[in-house]
Amino acid sequence: MSKKISLTLIGNNPKPAKIHDLVKAPANTPWAKEKQQSWDANKPATVYVTPETLPDGTPCSAVTVILRTKGCHWWWSSGCTFCGYFNDTRDDVTNENLHAQWNSAKEKYDNFTGQQMVKIYTSGSLLEDREIPIEFQETVLRECHEMGKELIVESRCEQLSEEKLAWATSLNPSFTVAIGLEAYDDEVLRFHVNKGFSTKSWDKAVENLRKFNLRVKTYLMFKPPFMSEKDALDHGVRWIRDVASRSDEISVNPMNIQRGTIIDRLHRHNEYRPPWLWSLVEMIKQAHPHIYPEGGVNGSPDQICRLIIHPTAGGKIRGAHNCGSCDKFVVAAIERYAVSGDLREFEGLSCECQSIWQAELALESALPLPLGISQPRRGNRIENLRSL
Repeated sequence: MSKKISLTLIGNNPKPAKIHDLVKAPANTPWAKEKQQSWDANKPATVYVTPETLPDGTPCSAVTVILRTKGCHWWWSSGCTFCGYFNDTRDDVTNENLHAQWNSAKEKYDNFTGQQMVKIYTSGSLLEDREIPIEFQETVLRECHEMGKELIVESRCEQLSEEKLAWATSLNPSFTVAIGLEAYDDEVLRFHVNKGFSTKSWDKAVENLRKFNLRVKTYLMFKPPFMSEKDALDHGVRWIRDVASRSDEISVNPMNIQRGTIIDRLHRHNEYRPPWLWSLVEMIKQAHPHIYPEGGVNGSPDQICRLIIHPTAGGKIRGAHNCGSCDKFVVAAIERYAVSGDLREFEGLSCECQSIWQAELALESALPLPLGISQPRRGNRIENLRSL
């Protein structure tokens, strides 16, 4: 009888290939590997400055540093259905490379003299030892504290243990941890997002962060894969309500199509449309009472937390968009709301495409298909129908 071969392996060589490595979109292809090695390991992926708001509501300037790292450990074994950050990673980045990237960012902006806030993004988790050397974690935490900067880092739930946070707060006693929760719904986390943890993991992570008096920023996804527009709107409002009291900030990220992901494949096969900008406006209007129970604005005594929506690629085909003629006005109003928290930002907004959006929501309520019924919103309608 021949020796059994694992269903997860291919080939009879001493080191057979994993099916995972052959079908993984498309980070293991020769062209992807070649591009990955072309990145300069001593230079960050990007560094830029934007207006921001400090925890006390004071306007400030923030520097965002996106480092070139090994990427997310969850991606190595599985990965989220929508995340394309692996496109900017490099497998062989060392501690020395990361320190060189950090020094390059500081040099570009004069040791962040003009910025009161520093955001560090790593295409994964800064506090994950398998991704980021402990020496570099220590450098970022300590130096930002010594410079007196408001620090924001990203992390998955599993890194936020009491032991890890005790170590981190010994270097920097006050910073914000942004968690990519995506959905406060275990079914969505498992089958739509493939997040790799449950809502209980987020509950525990937030509990630990509060023990160490650290601020919580919660990322939610609007319209993840395999979800209709109407479901996305209903779920989005409910998730904001469910996490608001335990978050200092909620950042809702409307789906944008990143190259080489599951959502990219669905989009290319006309099985997914990014959300309408009108849906984001409606979500904000419905969620506003959960953030401001007495109808306030940012800075009001009744404010539960801060609600932020910045549509990445807003107005473009691969991001949240409308018909094309009204997009820039709606995107601008959504971004103004993130600063003001005032529903009056949406007064006067209107477009003929609103009726199409409303009809789609009504049809999806009556006929709740898992992938929705949204059609292309740009170009000639007859040609679009012929292409389906």
